[in-house]
Amino acid sequence: MEFIKPERLADLSPERKEALLKRSMEDISDVYEETRAIVHEVQKGGDQVILKHYQKYKSDIRLKDLLVQPEEIKTAYKQVEKPVQQAIKQAAKNIEKFHRAQLEREMWAIEVKPGILAGRVRRAMETIGAYVPGGKANYPSSVLMNIIPARVAGVSTVVACTPPQKGMKTDPVTIVAADIAGADFLFKVGGPWAVAGMAYGTETMPKVDKIVGPGNKYVTAAKMAVFGTVDIDSPAGPSEALIIADETARPDWMTWDFLSQIEHDPDAGAVLITPSLSLATRVCEIINQQLPGLERKEIIQEALTRHSAILVTASLKESIDFANAYAAEHLQIVTQDPWIILPMINHAGSIFMGPFAPVPAGDYASGTNHVLPTGGCARMFSGLSVDDFIKKPTFQYLSKKGLQGLRKTITLLAEKEGLPLHARTIEERFK
Repeated sequence: MEFIKPERLADLSPERKEALLKRSMEDISDVYEETRAIVHEVQKGGDQVILKHYQKYKSDIRLKDLLVQPEEIKTAYKQVEKPVQQAIKQAAKNIEKFHRAQLEREMWAIEVKPGILAGRVRRAMETIGAYVPGGKANYPSSVLMNIIPARVAGVSTVVACTPPQKGMKTDPVTIVAADIAGADFLFKVGGPWAVAGMAYGTETMPKVDKIVGPGNKYVTAAKMAVFGTVDIDSPAGPSEALIIADETARPDWMTWDFLSQIEHDPDAGAVLITPSLSLATRVCEIINQQLPGLERKEIIQEALTRHSAILVTASLKESIDFANAYAAEHLQIVTQDPWIILPMINHAGSIFMGPFAPVPAGDYASGTNHVLPTGGCARMFSGLSVDDFIKKPTFQYLSKKGLQGLRKTITLLAEKEGLPLHARTIEERFK
């Protein structure tokens, strides 16, 4: 059976091309009002609203059940195999090293003109919230990616939330990862209840300044509802990857790179774009052969028909131009010399260069962050970094001579804008 075949970019209909470029963004319109109502309930009722919601998991639920307790952390370490703990620690070490390199100078200043000193200081946010998907699955990598940059930035308090399992239990791997990453609190709360709790604060949950981390459309809707009360990261949609490859790329490796990005979700997207017809044809052949035997074949098959394609171009430049128009969350460059291509890439969340840099390397352990913009948002957003947890207030010091040099400029502009007291407060200093 043929599940996918090569398509020439030049032959795509306008509708087909637009569908690939737009792909799938999380549509929250159908859940926004419902979610906003939950957010308002938590804002008014705090922990009691959250407790009532989770009575379905534990009929005699108490406030202490919402927070992972010290004894649960000790138990989690006993339950998680040592090799898994070591893997989490190794990944955490690399993530910390990479993000520490992002820190800018704590303070800098320049002399704009004689008597005018202006500069900027670096200040971390005090308290942030990290949402960690959970419930049916565990994502220790998301724990590390959201918490470690905040810690490196100098955030004082990190509040993490993850959906509980039956009996108000939390996955032990998530607990261990949160402890290694440096979370101060790990709450067994998910969905809009977690987002609202962190945004407004409750009797047990500290109020945060910013909420980061991916979730389902209810989480995204809740984050949009509380934006302004707190800051949030960019809205996240389904995972996506684009691969630029030439004739030097191995078809079998490209096949698994392609398929690995659409096993997440039926709305996930993968695009392989290449000037090599033989590469494109062979990758399609391998996919068509392998797909029937894959564990998540139903999800992959649906994703192939929605937002995925294997495209053939007339040149490598045409492939690069399409990649910039696509603005992928993950961009792989598997060409003879990817370093030549890198300066030509204007829009991408994270770039993976060479045949030995598949996307899962960055998803888990190479050090870069996997919380990335999707749906073309790489045109204006970057991946999560220490900058997301830092404020940069400016300062200035003026001597009398410095202000004298600006006196006429300031008063003229203030008067032109109809703000006479702005001008007067300058003139008063020279009477």
